[in-house]
Amino acid sequence: MNKFKGLMTSLSPHWATPKWLYEKLDREFHFDFDPCPLGGGIDGLSISWGKRNYINPPYGREIGLWIERSFNESEMVGNLCVMLLPARTDTKWWHDYVMRADEIRFIKGRLKFGDSKNSAPFPSCIVIFKGNLTPSKEE
Repeated sequence: MNKFKGLMTSLSPHWATPKWLYEKLDREFHFDFDPCPLGGGIDGLSISWGKRNYINPPYGREIGLWIERSFNESEMVGNLCVMLLPARTDTKWWHDYVMRADEIRFIKGRLKFGDSKNSAPFPSCIVIFKGNLTPSKEE
């Protein structure tokens, strides 16, 4: 049985990060916190975040709140925020926050989220708000 059933359709705002992608990003950035883990259990918008955050927010109407919070964590607190986002360049949140990111990495092709056999119906990107990131010894 697919443990992500219902998490990869337009009926749900949750898209499970591909394991290979998370591992690649974690090797580069050494995350210490995920404020919106798949399956929930925490209200990541109302708690303190870590210094090196990985954020794959729900892709529904509240996505702008997550992007704004990530931007503010970077600008006001100095925390690193690396986001996996749909590349929706026509949205208000894209122009208000993503265009102010330190780095935007467009992903070639379409991701297969979780253990899905099918590709997502949208392009994706990695958005990086560096904060006052200092390289670790491994970098």
